Amino acid sequence: MFDFSTVVDRHGTWCTQWDYVADRFGADDLLPFTISDMDFATAPCITDALHQRINHGVFGYSRWKNDEFLAAVAHWFQQRFTSRIDTKSLVYGPSVIYMVSELIRIWSRPGDGVVVHTPAYDAFYNAIEGNQRKVVRVSMEKSATGWQCNMEALEAELAKPENKMLLLCSPQNPTGKVWTRHELQTMAELCERHNVAVISDEIHMDMVWGSHQHTPWNEVACGKWALLTSGSKSFNIPALTGAYGLIGDDESRAAYLSALKGRDGLSSPSVLALTAHIAAYQQGEPWLDALRAYLESNLHYIAEELNRTFPKLNWQPPEATYLAWIDLSPLNIDDKALQKGLIEQQKVAIMPGYTYGVEGRGYVRLNAGCPRSKLEQGVQRLIAGINALL
Repeated sequence: MFDFSTVVDRHGTWCTQWDYVADRFGADDLLPFTISDMDFATAPCITDALHQRINHGVFGYSRWKNDEFLAAVAHWFQQRFTSRIDTKSLVYGPSVIYMVSELIRIWSRPGDGVVVHTPAYDAFYNAIEGNQRKVVRVSMEKSATGWQCNMEALEAELAKPENKMLLLCSPQNPTGKVWTRHELQTMAELCERHNVAVISDEIHMDMVWGSHQHTPWNEVACGKWALLTSGSKSFNIPALTGAYGLIGDDESRAAYLSALKGRDGLSSPSVLALTAHIAAYQQGEPWLDALRAYLESNLHYIAEELNRTFPKLNWQPPEATYLAWIDLSPLNIDDKALQKGLIEQQKVAIMPGYTYGVEGRGYVRLNAGCPRSKLEQGVQRLIAGINALL
């Protein structure tokens, strides 16, 4: 029913991944597997809804707090996660990272610590340090069964009075870790015990593979908390802008909405973002399920090719996200030399692991959200770049 194999040419569309690849990699003729958007057209139900709205022809100020949007979000949480949400706790934002930054300002002061699991999404570092707070690292631990958090190490940081917040990524980017309900409950209890507020960024919540299940933070929440997310990753609509979240307590929610509307003047959302979210959450499930199957197959292709060529890697697909977090350390590859070869000889852009913190050294992050024909080129160029250094 849905075509994910046809290549869509994104050149000349002001596309960050394709048109502005030189900003990060220094060359503009590269095949990119970089930031986490996809090379697929969005769901037909979304484009149909957008066409209908555009044909109306009037694009005045709008409100996000309408029955259709609230009902669509509630329906999605019930349908996908069997989770009932209180729509009175729902808030809007132009992006998840804007909302993260605003809650950091509400729940902490300059100089305070914000705890994150590392390696971490690089925008987390920017949001924390850009608001004059300190990044407090708790390193993820890798084992044969996957990625874990050392809960004793986490509690040691949460117990320090200067650390006011935990900024959680669930599922975790870049490792692809899916937190179990038990792990989330443990973290929630630790944060409540030490009076630490929690922001849970769940933008990758729909991209969970196999038998793994995503547990929304509202299912385990206690104390002061917020769950922030968007349909932008799942349905490939980040350029429309728009995110939403749940904020648990009335006082924090009021403070957030006051800043959104009063200080920042951002309370009128993109009406096309609302239209897209409503269509996605009410009609987009069949398309998303087909996409998920395609992406999961892409990740297995990466594993098959890498492990056939380099058995030492024994790379396994992540538990979540379409971002392949690949540990190349068994091959003793120099990060900088690899990047140089990939860019200059292989003409491919793949994110170096150190982008996500010192814990990412020895890794690359390859975006598999693309047609298989493109992915095949990227994986073969990565293999060639590695072989050139071995």
